[in-house]
Amino acid sequence: SPEYSRRMSSQSMKPVTAAKKLDVYLPATPAQFQQGPVTRAELTALQADPPQWLRDLRTQGPHPKNLVAAKLGVSIAGLLRGGITDALTTEQIAGLLAEMPEWLSAERATQSQVRRDERRVKSLHSDRRQSRDTDG
Repeated sequence: SPEYSRRMSSQSMKPVTAAKKLDVYLPATPAQFQQGPVTRAELTALQADPPQWLRDLRTQGPHPKNLVAAKLGVSIAGLLRGGITDALTTEQIAGLLAEMPEWLSAERATQSQVRRDERRVKSLHSDRRQSRDTDG
């Protein structure tokens, strides 16, 4: 709405952006936070001295997909292939890790291989750069 955009300034951000910066799942945040905008000063204060709701969300969840994927050791696409479309709590993530369903085991192996390949490629590029630097 035009009124909302008038209230937004270069010193503030939408709640969804602030939630991403805080690594929290927006729908689980307090209504007051969701109704934003959040100023840079407010974001800095939340990061420096997190209120109880933020500490609780960070430890118990529900967590956004990027964090769920990281905690499970898979990609976001791997989460979706595994049928995980919602935010998960820390307890739910621990449960999945303990159960280690077939899809999760397969996705973890895939992610591990992707990381190995990325390191190998990075190493190759680094070797090429070093040889170029010493040749020239």
